[in-house]
Amino acid sequence: MATPLTDHEKRKQISVRGIAGLGDVSEIKKSFNRHLHFTLVKDRNVATPRDYYFALAYTVRDHLVGRWIRTQQYYYEKDPKRIHYLSLEFYMGRTLQNTMINLGLETACDEAIYQLGLDLEELEEIEEDAGLGNGGLGRLAACFLDSLFPGLHGFSGPGGKISNGWQVEEADDWLRYGNPWEKARPEYMIPVHFYGHVQHSSEGAKWVDTQVVLAMPYDTPVPGYKNNTVNTMRLWSAKAPNDFNLQEFNVGDYIEAVLDRNLAENISRVLYPNDNFFEGKELRLKQEYFVVAATLQDIIRRFRSSKFGCRDPVRTSFETFPEKVAIQLNDTHPALAIPELMRILVDVEKLEWDKAWEVTVQTCAYTNHTVLPEALERWPIYMFEKLLPRHLEIIYEINHRHLEKIAALYPGDSDRLRRMSLIEEGDPKRVNMAHLCVVGTHAVNGVAQIHSDIVKATVFKDFCDVEPEKFQNKTNGITPRRWLLLCNPGLADIIAEKIGEDFITDLFQLKKLLDFIDNDALIHDVAKVKQENKQKFAAYLEEEYKVKINPESIFDIHVKRIHEYKRQLLNCLHVITVYNRIKKDPNKHFVPRTVIIGGKAAPGYHMAKMIIKLITSVGHVVNNDPVVGDRLKVIFLENYRVSLAEKVIPAADLSEQISTAGTEASGTGNMKFMLNGALTIGTMDGANVEMAEEAGEENLFIFGMRVERWMDKRWYNASEYYQRLPELRQAIEQIRGGYFNPKEPELFKDVVNMLLNHDRFKVFADYEAYISCQEKVNELYKNPKEWTRTVIRNIAGSGKFSSDRTISEYAREIWGVEPSDVKIPPPNEPRE
Repeated sequence: MATPLTDHEKRKQISVRGIAGLGDVSEIKKSFNRHLHFTLVKDRNVATPRDYYFALAYTVRDHLVGRWIRTQQYYYEKDPKRIHYLSLEFYMGRTLQNTMINLGLETACDEAIYQLGLDLEELEEIEEDAGLGNGGLGRLAACFLDSLFPGLHGFSGPGGKISNGWQVEEADDWLRYGNPWEKARPEYMIPVHFYGHVQHSSEGAKWVDTQVVLAMPYDTPVPGYKNNTVNTMRLWSAKAPNDFNLQEFNVGDYIEAVLDRNLAENISRVLYPNDNFFEGKELRLKQEYFVVAATLQDIIRRFRSSKFGCRDPVRTSFETFPEKVAIQLNDTHPALAIPELMRILVDVEKLEWDKAWEVTVQTCAYTNHTVLPEALERWPIYMFEKLLPRHLEIIYEINHRHLEKIAALYPGDSDRLRRMSLIEEGDPKRVNMAHLCVVGTHAVNGVAQIHSDIVKATVFKDFCDVEPEKFQNKTNGITPRRWLLLCNPGLADIIAEKIGEDFITDLFQLKKLLDFIDNDALIHDVAKVKQENKQKFAAYLEEEYKVKINPESIFDIHVKRIHEYKRQLLNCLHVITVYNRIKKDPNKHFVPRTVIIGGKAAPGYHMAKMIIKLITSVGHVVNNDPVVGDRLKVIFLENYRVSLAEKVIPAADLSEQISTAGTEASGTGNMKFMLNGALTIGTMDGANVEMAEEAGEENLFIFGMRVERWMDKRWYNASEYYQRLPELRQAIEQIRGGYFNPKEPELFKDVVNMLLNHDRFKVFADYEAYISCQEKVNELYKNPKEWTRTVIRNIAGSGKFSSDRTISEYAREIWGVEPSDVKIPPPNEPRE
């Protein structure tokens, strides 16, 4: 048997990542040593592995800087329309390897590091994940950056370790050791105001007696793939102003002043960890306004300083603003951009209301990410009144004018006015931020076709009746650079050998793989690289979790945020059912299966934490039962994050996408698994529907109710399924009776009570179909050749799900710009 190649040897092969030139290698070694000595002030006698990582990161960053500056010069010269993707989350993960790939440096860096006696992969593992997000929404923003092109600096979501089966939050201080990729820009510090009150006079409104917090920008370069373009992610950090004179304070006042400084800087200290679950807190509202206020002032400063932006002699200053600026609101979190832009235009720039409103609506667009009512932001009026009094006045005025139009269209329809109001009556009164977004933008989009249709038919039906042309669909996508080239280089090489390298920037090229669907060599190579990825991940699991798993088993992967609608409980019931079948008939042949579940629960989400505890408890029983052996293993991944996803996704055989139809807006994990050669078991929900269209429904394992069935609230009775299905009943009784947690037999009573009496997501209704579908999975897995051919059909059908395609559609259909493939000349080449 041939000895497997080491990772370094694989990287030395000619591949889609290019060949290392000797000059590049020599220069990288010199730069590495220079940074180790002069930037980090270390030598090889005292340097730590982290020092070596930083030296390499600074070396790679050197290759970015010239391109970064040249990109900004090019934008100033050409004055294109600028797209500002406004998001409170950018879940970037690690930067080093992605940057090397996009610059075409990975092979040269690997060879240089090898010659220096170090290991590139070990250095890559030292980098902290940039924890600027909770889940899919933040990761989507990061993929969009890779396909394109401001947020909060220093935000980190909580990490999650498992202690005795429970999720325990830990601080995720990803900036502890510094960040080699960012550049502070104190010269562009911006004041952001809170509290105070509003004075009205003949000259207009004035917001006075405010508390000021300074927003410090930090810029991170975001390189395009081998096109010399380096765009900017601008993040903001809260700083207290330095305007008090210490000599005028006695000791008590000084201490109080320092404490006030800490309060101000808390704004950007932590990211609220809830997603798909809205919880109103004043700090969160502060964060949302802080990002919006800093970003809008920055946008207007840049607009004023552009060569052509507002110096057009024919038009007034802000006439051209929507032609030069597009603001995309990533969910409702940055919705305050609408009243803030109105405040600036009306109060500061002295535009007439109607003109300011026209500019605002034409500049802003809104992406909706959920139809779950508990996830929609509704801020209490009293909080607005205290924190942002002028913005509340502006929202009232927007609502007044909006309702006047609706009343004229539908005279006497008071119920419609109530439904469409931006202000919800109740105790307390609240501002509906989604309604503000719909009214204050020129385009509203969902993130998968089924989701966009549901949005138009339910959540925003009244608005869609009035302005149907405003509503669009933009199906999500993922960047193929990180989610194939970086995380699965072996598969990328196999594809490149068959169809060339153009798929890296045009994922639709993958359709060409269908020409080789019966090619034995391709089938063999795809199966081989999957098995290598599985063996590598099995070794990782054995080291990290001390569980030895069978690499020949089905790697059945379910990784995403823990939430009732994502139905990790349905997966858990399948595990218990398989366990019971093995125990009942231990001599029968079972297709071996390793079930890997991962994800974080929001800290305040009791049921999600109970689901994690149940999964870990079931896993403890299953994994230690000698009758079961290696036929079934259950592992819960701690602290699931981007860098862990990059390991598990290439190793997956089966991708679990089993949310209740109509609840998952899109999903992007489903796309990553598909691209990396996993087969999907899923409901007709989110982007699964379009994945089935692209690859052929027969090449996915589709089961369960459709969205129309779920939306009909009348028919579901959990006890009917409980009584009719003996294997389901047995599993529930084991959970209820303490079989999986004998020391605390009543621990899971809330889970059982929810499933039997309060389950909005109808787990039992899909149980039978899910179990049956999993048996089809087993049958296909017994035929490795046909399994792999199905895998190739899925990879070939994944072209639609590139974020490059998504961004092109946003550009043409929302932002009014044509995507450009112009290569910016590198800094050492003559300009045009």
